[in-house]
Amino acid sequence: MRMRPTLSWTPAEDWPPGTTDLEPAARALSDGGVLVLSGAGLSTESGIPDYRGEGGSLSRHTPMTYQDFTACAQARRRYWARSHLGWRTFGRARPNAGHRAVAAFERHGLLSGVITQNVDGLHQAAGSEGVVELHGSLERVVCLSCGAFSARRDLARRLEEANAGFDPVAAAINPDGDADLTDLQVGDFRVVSCAVCGGILKPDVVFFGEAVPPERVEHCRVLVREAASLLVLGSSLTVMSGLRFVRQAAEAGTPVLIVNQDPTRGDRHAVTRLALPLGAALTSLAERHGIPLDGGTATRLPS
Repeated sequence: MRMRPTLSWTPAEDWPPGTTDLEPAARALSDGGVLVLSGAGLSTESGIPDYRGEGGSLSRHTPMTYQDFTACAQARRRYWARSHLGWRTFGRARPNAGHRAVAAFERHGLLSGVITQNVDGLHQAAGSEGVVELHGSLERVVCLSCGAFSARRDLARRLEEANAGFDPVAAAINPDGDADLTDLQVGDFRVVSCAVCGGILKPDVVFFGEAVPPERVEHCRVLVREAASLLVLGSSLTVMSGLRFVRQAAEAGTPVLIVNQDPTRGDRHAVTRLALPLGAALTSLAERHGIPLDGGTATRLPS
């Protein structure tokens, strides 16, 4: 059965409302052993749009599914044309204050790990180490025939050479790196094959309709079991890939704290949802712990 992304859900009336009180999150960080689970909302301040929330891309864009990509050459052409253009935007994106705060918390020994649903590599660019990329990374490409991995920058160079002059104006860029282009703009874009065996190339990311590798899921489950608390940053938790870890933590009695301006599907399992901008909230939490952030500035919360 084909799986499509969940577009919306409705929070129950008895779910806890959001708060602006930083104290529960500050206490969790003070205690240490915090496992971070981040979503697309953490990267919006870096210029990468969210899926959901105000202006979210799912209101106008259905991401590529694994079934469509593997079954249809035209779908692959459309995907790679759009992704090739979107990659330029992703390549220019830089970590924001939220990413830098997470890296700083890790350096100061407050975290037990970082799991991200994002595919943009911004946690690592900010200095975080040992990040579990739940949905993979746009930095890598894999051949569906021989399994060979290659760097996305190498594929970008090959696509540039095969499509000289391809430079349409996209209506928007989406969180999966897919640019909004019409079929006319895609035109006869040329897709290149695996340089090793001539097979079909796919970004090393988990498409909608594709399962997260079981060993990766189990690794994340172990991290959740060992964590003192789970801090969710910028995820609506609409899809099960992230929500299952929130449920696991709650069932084990591990405190779940969420920083997200909009309600999330995990609010019923959380001890608090901090309804504040991520960059400002995480910067303020860092300041409370006397932790400086490397590079750049962020808007502070009013004192």
